[in-house]
Amino acid sequence: MALSKAMKIKIIEIGKTQKKELQEMIDEYVKRVNHYCSLEIVTLNLKTKAQDLQTIREQEGKLLMEYFTGKNQVVLFLLDEKGREYTSVEFSGFIEKQTLSGIKEIVFVIGGAYGFSDQVKEFVKNKIAISKMTFTHQMVRLLFVEQLYRVFTILAREKYHH
Repeated sequence: MALSKAMKIKIIEIGKTQKKELQEMIDEYVKRVNHYCSLEIVTLNLKTKAQDLQTIREQEGKLLMEYFTGKNQVVLFLLDEKGREYTSVEFSGFIEKQTLSGIKEIVFVIGGAYGFSDQVKEFVKNKIAISKMTFTHQMVRLLFVEQLYRVFTILAREKYHH
């Protein structure tokens, strides 16, 4: 497949990556992915004093819903443990299909430490799982951008994916 830089991928995340080492690795993979397509990471910060998990999820959900307002022309996917799982090759096929369909922007959303609010889960119907295992939301960021890089090397028939 001839890769087109016309495709834009955006990752929306709640809160900053705290571990410097993780952020450096994320930055490296973002740089690599940008060789193939435009990848942007948008960090939404929530300042809350709430202690209970449900309130935190709801406040993060409100922040996400405000961000989604007026963005009807994009395809949204939540990274959620109950979402569809892909192998790397299957995920590359999925991204290729999106590109060939003429979609210009795909948005993947990584929630906070306590997951997504019911409102966000109801609004965004498409869900993808990284694994059935549980990872910190900060680790998911690294795993996901690495998988995006892997996808594009698969599509370009490069040697990164064995």
